[in-house]
Amino acid sequence: MRTRIKELRAKYNLTQKALALKVGVRRETIVFLEKGKYNPSLKLAHDISRVLKTRIDELFIFDDD
Repeated sequence: MRTRIKELRAKYNLTQKALALKVGVRRETIVFLEKGKYNPSLKLAHDISRVLKTRIDELFIFDDD
């Protein structure tokens, strides 16, 4: 899985910590999500996509591998 979290965070000038605070997780969770090392719950994916003003399927890209 790949994500566009880092790209969209930059667009809205949000730090990892600021995004984490807005969605109620630790900064490390955002780090792991950006690296593709953590699969979020549906609620967390929804919350992040809402903050970053995008759809879940545009935020998280699942490769067909």
